[in-house]
This record gives sequence, C-alpha cells and structure tokens, in this order.
Amino acid sequence: MAIDDKAGPESHCREDDDNAPAAAVDDEDTGAQVAPIVKLEEVAVTTGEEDEDPILDLKAKLYRFDKEGNQWKERGVGNVKLLKHKVNGKVRLVMRQSKTLKICANHFVIPTMTVQEHSGNDKSCVWHAADFADGNLKEEMFCIRFPSVENCKTFMETVQEVAESQGKKEENKDATVTADLLDKLGVGEIKSDGKEDTVVASNTKEAVKDEAKTEEDKKDEDASKA
Repeated sequence: MAIDDKAGPESHCREDDDNAPAAAVDDEDTGAQVAPIVKLEEVAVTTGEEDEDPILDLKAKLYRFDKEGNQWKERGVGNVKLLKHKVNGKVRLVMRQSKTLKICANHFVIPTMTVQEHSGNDKSCVWHAADFADGNLKEEMFCIRFPSVENCKTFMETVQEVAESQGKKEENKDATVTADLLDKLGVGEIKSDGKEDTVVASNTKEAVKDEAKTEEDKKDEDASKA
C-alpha cells in the first residue's frame, strides 16, 4: 500500500479529531426541586444529664483493671465529667467514648472515695468505685491518663473536694435527723410528765375530799350519841 508522503501533521490531527468521542454535555440546572420520599421528624435526644450541672470536663483516656488477666485494659478515650444534680446535690463521674458516646464510667463520688497518683506516671491517677457503666453495679479499679500534669492535678483536687463536701453533707443530714428525734422525744416526755402530774393532782384532791367527809361523819356520829 502506498503511503501519501504529502499528508502532513495537520491531516493526522483532523483524523484524530474525527475519531475522538463526542464531548460530554454539561447537565443543565433546571431549578426543579424534588421532594424527599420519606419525611423524617426531628427527635429530641436525651443524655440523662439535663438535670445536672458540670463541675469538671476534661479530655482523658480511661483504663480498668482486669483481675482475671491481671492487667490494665483500655475503656476508651473521651471527656470525663463531674456532674452535680440540681436538686439533691449528688455528684457523679461520667465518661463517654468520644466517637461512639458509649459510657466508659458512671458512678457517684462518695465521701470514702480517694484518688491517688499512679506510681511512675504523674499524668495518671487511680481509684476504686462501685460503677454502673455496664448496667450492673460492680466494683472497679480505674486508671485515667490526662494529656498534662496540670489536668491530672485538677481532676484529683476536684474529686477530693467533692468527696469532702459530700461527707459534710451526710454529717449535716445525720445531725438534723438526730436533732429531730431528740426534739420529738423531748416533747413526748413533757406530755407524759404533764399527764402524770394531772393524775397525781386529781388523786390528791379526791383523797382530801374523802378525808374531809370522814371527819364530818365522825362529828355527826358523836353528836347523835350525845
């Protein structure tokens, strides 16, 4: 087959253009609005923290001690909070995983709760608690690690202050209950004493009347003999 030497670069470009696919046509915006097939209603999400005020909110990583494996196991990374109830004043420690919001820890801060620095790491601290994170009340040993030493100290100091305040609250409550019992007991004794005094006074009056009547009978008897 003979080759046309006269065919230059321009002819090859034209042939390539003829063999090239047609350019895609841009979609035109018609401005039409398509209604959704399913209409979703807004649902209010409750966290259980609506009646509580946050005292502390710090980012940390939480661990729990596995007694069977004799090792620390990670519970999750998230924000640990101390929440104070607006009505009864109780404070609980709550921590959720940052992505799934799954509860890692959920227990009250009680007067006997103590937080200690973890040996060998000044950014970590440990404590014991009766935890309810898994839906069942269970004794747990926790270790929490913070990004800085300052946050760890803040957590330890705040928990200690809350525990002491809860202890004073319990003492005041016990003192109030004791005072009420003593007050009721005192009123009861006063009423009882008053009743006894009334009975004694009544018996005394009856005895005086009987004695006077006896004397009059004797006088009448002596007069009749005379």
